[in-house]
Amino acid sequence: MHAHAFTLIELILVMTMLSLLILLVQTNLFGVLRRQGFKAQVQDFVSTMQMAAASAAENGRRYEVLIDPTEQSYLLREITSTDLSEVLEEEIVTEGQFGNNCRLSYIEFDDGDSTNNERSKFRVGPAGWTYGGKVVFLDESEQPYAVIVNRLTPLIELVVGDPSLMTPKGKDEVPFQ
Repeated sequence: MHAHAFTLIELILVMTMLSLLILLVQTNLFGVLRRQGFKAQVQDFVSTMQMAAASAAENGRRYEVLIDPTEQSYLLREITSTDLSEVLEEEIVTEGQFGNNCRLSYIEFDDGDSTNNERSKFRVGPAGWTYGGKVVFLDESEQPYAVIVNRLTPLIELVVGDPSLMTPKGKDEVPFQ
């Protein structure tokens, strides 16, 4: 009779330890998934920017990535008309949304303009980006990450932090000289 009671106590202890272990794994797993959710959303945006540059270089057409900080969204369109103020449904190549764990903070261009509430555009053609800049995101812990668009190269770079952009020293100087 004592053996059955001892076995029951052992079973309760094992179940308790397993419950604690599962709770610990679950907590760590949700943290990893949240971080990967941020990285996945930013990587989707970087891929969209890279797709625009690669497509423009390959087919000679012009593309535009529109970023809306208010709506926390972006879209890539192929420019097919001279009226750049209206996005036609057939021009949209892809669209994306930023989630709660990936917040678009602000956009700064290499000419000194910046915004955190106005729709912004990065245009690219066969010769490269019309202008450069950075798009700054904050993860769930408010850590900044910047997507850097360099008008001299087709490369789009994701960096940790919020680096300063290279800007001209005087009005008559060419940026990035």
